[in-house]
Amino acid sequence: MLQTRVIPVLLVHDKGLYKTTKFKKPKYVGDPINAIKIFNEKEVDELILLDIDASKKSREPDYKMIEKVASECFMPLCYGGGINNLAQIRRIFSLGVEKVSLNYIALSRNSLIEEAAATFGSQSIVGSVNIKKNLFGKYKLYDHVSKKTLDKPIIKYLRELVDKGVGEIFINDVDNDGMMEGFNVELIKEVTAGLPVPTICCGGAGTLKHCHDVITHTNVSAVSAGSMFVFHGKHRAVLITYPERNELDLLFKGLK
Repeated sequence: MLQTRVIPVLLVHDKGLYKTTKFKKPKYVGDPINAIKIFNEKEVDELILLDIDASKKSREPDYKMIEKVASECFMPLCYGGGINNLAQIRRIFSLGVEKVSLNYIALSRNSLIEEAAATFGSQSIVGSVNIKKNLFGKYKLYDHVSKKTLDKPIIKYLRELVDKGVGEIFINDVDNDGMMEGFNVELIKEVTAGLPVPTICCGGAGTLKHCHDVITHTNVSAVSAGSMFVFHGKHRAVLITYPERNELDLLFKGLK
């Protein structure tokens, strides 16, 4: 396994694989299973699968889709989307998924994190947060279902998630989603400083240098990306790929 994880994030929408820009304008980029087969061949260490419809439509996770993905996936898989209770988490784990990401439900009922961590272990529970600038240019937590920023302080909320028992935190920068212009290093540095659990940042990766920069200058233990692995060239042609392992080993040699 790589010393520093570089994790592909797959977004499922209308049963297909899509990529968004700033959480808007979903663009179809292929079939999730085909992407997973490519990532298997590239020996990717970990994969994150997010159903971006489930919570918005108030529906349960698509268990058939999850089972199909998990059966094809040779690497540890984290799933998020539509999770509301322990029974759903138990069923998802029974399908071969190693971690669940809790985002929307945690904003209103973070007691589920405590229950899930006590039942399944903290290592399998990821606390996911979206961060976005409000109209006044201040960074706030963002609820992707209501499409509104929230007044709850970001750092305080992240620490609440840790106190409730998450074993990992996933931070998504909405304003940088799909932009491929680099991570907001200062923002990530500020919100992850001192967190006692591993953190993953997402939003802005366009090159491996972007990944190197955020790992070098912040407290994150892993980087994740979507567009970087599916779009290529100035016309953003779709070509799903992943860097060679020796390239990543060389890039992160000596870090963390």
